[in-house]
Amino acid sequence: MAKKKTSKAAEPAAATSTATAAAPGAAEDTAEELYELKGNHDNLVWWSIRIAVLACAIYVAYTIRLYAIKEYGLVIHEFDPWFNYRATEYLHEHGVRAFFRWYDHMSWYPLGRPVGTTIYPGMQLTSVAIWDALQAVGMPMSLNDVCCYVPAWFGVSASLFVGLLTAEATGNRNAGAFATLIMSCVPAHTMRSVGGGYDNESIAVTAMSMTFFFWCRSLRSNYSWPFGILSGLAYVYMVAAWGGYVFVVNMVGLHAIFLVFLGRFTTRLYWAYTLFYTIGTLGAIQIPVVGLTPLKSLEQLGPFGVWGIMQLLFICELIRKKQNLDPKQLFQLRIKVFSVAAVGFAIVCAMLYPTGYFGPLSSRVRGLFVTHTRTGNPLVDSVAEHQPASANAYYQYLHYTCYLAPIGFILSFWKLSDARIFLPLYGAVGYFFSAKMVRLIILLGPISSSLSGFAVAAIFEWCYDQFFASKVKKDEASADDASADASSTSSAKSSKKKAAAAASKEPSVLGPDIDRLISESKRVYAKNGNFRKYAAVFLIFFLGVRANDFYEYCHHMARAMSNPSIMYNARTRDGRTVLVDDYREAYFWLRDNTPADARVMAWWDYGYQIAGIANRTTIADGNTWNHEHIATLGRCLVSPEDKAHQMIRHLADYVLVWTGGGGDDLAKMPHIARIANSVYSEVCNGDPLCSQLGYKDRKGTPSTMMANSLIYKLHSGFQRQGVEVDPNRFENVFNSKYNKVRIWRVKSIDKESKAWSADLANKKCDPPPNDFICKGDYPPKFKDFLKGRRDFAQLEDFNSKKKSKEDEEYQKRYHEEMARRGQSRGHN
Repeated sequence: MAKKKTSKAAEPAAATSTATAAAPGAAEDTAEELYELKGNHDNLVWWSIRIAVLACAIYVAYTIRLYAIKEYGLVIHEFDPWFNYRATEYLHEHGVRAFFRWYDHMSWYPLGRPVGTTIYPGMQLTSVAIWDALQAVGMPMSLNDVCCYVPAWFGVSASLFVGLLTAEATGNRNAGAFATLIMSCVPAHTMRSVGGGYDNESIAVTAMSMTFFFWCRSLRSNYSWPFGILSGLAYVYMVAAWGGYVFVVNMVGLHAIFLVFLGRFTTRLYWAYTLFYTIGTLGAIQIPVVGLTPLKSLEQLGPFGVWGIMQLLFICELIRKKQNLDPKQLFQLRIKVFSVAAVGFAIVCAMLYPTGYFGPLSSRVRGLFVTHTRTGNPLVDSVAEHQPASANAYYQYLHYTCYLAPIGFILSFWKLSDARIFLPLYGAVGYFFSAKMVRLIILLGPISSSLSGFAVAAIFEWCYDQFFASKVKKDEASADDASADASSTSSAKSSKKKAAAAASKEPSVLGPDIDRLISESKRVYAKNGNFRKYAAVFLIFFLGVRANDFYEYCHHMARAMSNPSIMYNARTRDGRTVLVDDYREAYFWLRDNTPADARVMAWWDYGYQIAGIANRTTIADGNTWNHEHIATLGRCLVSPEDKAHQMIRHLADYVLVWTGGGGDDLAKMPHIARIANSVYSEVCNGDPLCSQLGYKDRKGTPSTMMANSLIYKLHSGFQRQGVEVDPNRFENVFNSKYNKVRIWRVKSIDKESKAWSADLANKKCDPPPNDFICKGDYPPKFKDFLKGRRDFAQLEDFNSKKKSKEDEEYQKRYHEEMARRGQSRGHN
């Protein structure tokens, strides 16, 4: 059987390794030899299995993501996807140049939002490119339909790249095939890639898996480092697609420095990482939303530091070769070079730090290292996806891979290579961060599939070997015997003498007792062939049953996650199934029954849908880039009706509230009040958690503050006994069919403020060449309500000026109250 060639880099290690000769007449193989039976697992049977598994994976990856499309049609889901679709439409209609210069005055009224410089444009560019390609090949499809199918198409591509990554890292094609199949349907992947779920993660997982595959491929041999170029380009695509690119660049950087610490620094590693980081960073800074962040933000300076270390190590390596230094001299050289570099780095940092060059950790990243709801930012703390993951969440989204992935994790340490080290490292890092934030379980989809695929392949290969490996070994043994008979008897005797002499000079490292135990174990293993065959049959049957359970569970989860949320099926009390389409009904009403310049006030959650479906101006949306403006919006909603109307009449023509129970606006009211209070301390009289807001008893009796608030009155006005709305201030103009949404017209709007905000002369336009950026401002009459507003400084903004005593006191009380509340819940 042909032996695999050993690379030059591995020759020294191979030369120093020792081999233990098998006893004469021994029929068993060592575990390492069984693992090396690649020929036995590369025959026609295994190739047929791989092709069948891959074909099944492609089919499953596509069809499992179409439940929503089959049941509800080609409808965009959720909140963020509606902004993504609106942005795609703008790109399609106006072109790339206008897209990156787009300043949207229909959102974040009256300020507006510079969309072109605050969006990750990868998905929009991809979708328009697909639309153009379909038109070119004579397969026309509407842009809406393309956007609905993109998650399903990229669900297939992500699965394939995970398979390639697995095969490359493990060196096992069967593991790659099984990993592809698992990735095609694992809920941790489908959670963000169902048809109609036009969100950034739906294509970002493909970009991430592609980056990791090319990175591992660049480490295969001394001549594979050019794949670092493709890894860098894939990373640029990842940066354009999703803010999660920070995880990707840190993951690659961590893997590279980990290899260095393991003493595996090579010229191959140097060129692979240098190409990856240089090309990737040069491409990343071209994306407006990113800019120079990779060279300034604390969460991205780590990979830059790894790049610097690589350069220093390479310089030392060049000097070593030129001067022919021994290991001790090389060590001393590295100390000198790194010391000089450290001094220079410290001087540069000392010069840049006072200028505010280094950006702080973002509140979302900081939230990964502190307890949930303790970031100091009530806006971040209010998002449910930021809570830590529980054991139930892992099982919900990973299911049986929770048991298989640890097996693959252990197998990854068998015969370590540069690429194989990546898998357990990715698994450990991904698990750490997902445990901090449940949303990041999506990062575990690829690695859990890779490790599980490796485990499944190992099990199936072992089962296969119990029936077919013995024949292969017998054929090989016969050939070896024929070759041995042809040798001379004197040579055999000489070999025996040399072997005996070697054995006497070099006693077993393990000791005679351990050697006898291993020899006996091998004998028992070889003797119990029938038992192993029965065990193999049982394992195949067991895995088959569990695979069917996993398949059914994944489809069940896919159906549940395919609910568009904007519309869904529900059962009435008499058992009938009805389609609840209240939200679109409300947005359609706004589109068809309000003026084109109508301004709609609603909590920021619904801003994307109002702008995307109703095509009306909104006060805020899910971009949440301006904390103070959201706090102003929250203040309008939680203030008493009379005071709220005085503010709203300058900003909005209509107010939309969600009233359907569950996660409606009353449920969100405590968070709304806390965000408002973080900027306007009088909202809750300085109480950071607004504890005075809520219900007095289990009967739902509201507190005084809650009962007087505008949002409570618009939610329950004229529908709950004793709750009334002043008809001179607000008029109820729409209630949805199942009372999920209510819309109120604002009376006595200030026309002067509206006209002032619409006048382009009152906007602050940047000088050329950025004169397309014309920022809006609050109308003069409204600015009286901004008095007492303070800029919200997050706890981690260490570059900002020293906080006032009031701000410090607020942060202190906020954390104390959150800690106290957490303790009380724990006791309950």
